[in-house]
Amino acid sequence: MPASIKGVFLPRAPRRHRIAAVVLVAVAVLLPLLAGAARAGDFIRAEGTRLVRPDGTTFAIKGISLGNWLMQEGYMFRFERAKSPRQIEALVERLVGPEEAERFWTAFRDRYVTKADVDFIAAAGFTTIRVPLHYKLFVDAADPARFDGPGWALLDRLIGWCRAAGLKVIIDLHAAPGGQTGVNHDDGPGYPVMFYVPAHMRQTVALWTEIARRYRDEPAVLGYDLLNEPISPYHDTGYLNPRLEPFYRELVEAIRTVDPDHLIILAGAQWSSSFEMLGPPFDDNLAYTYHAFWASTERDGVQKYVNFMTVHDVPVFVGETGELTDEWNERFRTLNERFGIGWSFWPYKYMDSGSTVISVPRPAGWEAIVAASALPPSAWTDAALPSPEVARAALGAYLEAILLENGRINAGYLRSLGLAVPTLPDPSSDPAPGSQEMIPVGSGAPTAYP
Repeated sequence: MPASIKGVFLPRAPRRHRIAAVVLVAVAVLLPLLAGAARAGDFIRAEGTRLVRPDGTTFAIKGISLGNWLMQEGYMFRFERAKSPRQIEALVERLVGPEEAERFWTAFRDRYVTKADVDFIAAAGFTTIRVPLHYKLFVDAADPARFDGPGWALLDRLIGWCRAAGLKVIIDLHAAPGGQTGVNHDDGPGYPVMFYVPAHMRQTVALWTEIARRYRDEPAVLGYDLLNEPISPYHDTGYLNPRLEPFYRELVEAIRTVDPDHLIILAGAQWSSSFEMLGPPFDDNLAYTYHAFWASTERDGVQKYVNFMTVHDVPVFVGETGELTDEWNERFRTLNERFGIGWSFWPYKYMDSGSTVISVPRPAGWEAIVAASALPPSAWTDAALPSPEVARAALGAYLEAILLENGRINAGYLRSLGLAVPTLPDPSSDPAPGSQEMIPVGSGAPTAYP
């Protein structure tokens, strides 16, 4: 019987052509599915209470956070009053002027974390780097609706180094638009304004969608840590806590429109210490993170997180901890490991610290900068502040001090995490400032600083 279309009779195609057409349709349907399956096979996933590699073996998070790099905190500079990024940046601008301040921050971001740092972290035996981000580095300052800032190139570069070193990266939104915590380290106004302002929430959703779109095919990215320490205990927790999980659902739904494969990490509220406002998982590839400093090293220090993990059959890891003694580090680390809980200690390096992997030496002249940081902005007079020449010299010395080769390894700290103690790179064999490793990715090599 001949085929017909709207009454027009056509001769039936030969059998071999019909078979070929069926095969072509099948290939067209199956190829995207197979490609998606292959892509999903490259990523670490949640499976029950474990994170698993593509071969089904358990992946243990042994991480370190790159605090202060893309999200500055005053205490890591040993500042007393200037705590938040905006306060720190205002101080530097007042000391040396806006143009030199911009050059300083470009050089700072280029030198604080280099390939040598990433290779050192890998050699120590860490498996994971957690990188805290400030949203403003990923948007156009003149048009915040455009995702175009210096942070993208820096994050791309870090992920490339980690891929080559065999490390995984957790992308952590530490400072969301408007602020999600309500303290200095979200760089907001001192209140978790993001949850009250729809425009801030929309921008946060849009930013995470853009991050996920950019890195959806990147297996070196372990996962997306959506909000660091949302809703501090100082604020209206009765009003805000019930709004956290609905916002997480909105973020996850947006991310899944562009990235079906990466792990998504949800933090509890009140310094990420409480999961009470979170229910059962609403996506099949979620992990949960808590933060704990100076906690009990007995079972009661982790029991509520073990309960959550067991009841909901989900992975849990401690995303920030440390800043105490080596003995405490070891006891708390092994306590978590006993229950299958991974860890990421805080932070990798800062000035004059015994509770970091690397201690940055205090540079010459830094006392003058610290003294200026203790003054309120209303007292920033020429008479009260160091001269631009003195400030410039101290800031330049700081940029030398933050290079890995000039730091001090806290060997006991690394051993307390069950890790090796690599040697520092030989300065004579390192790329010199201004070489390929040190060229600022944003605007060329600095002219006023090393």
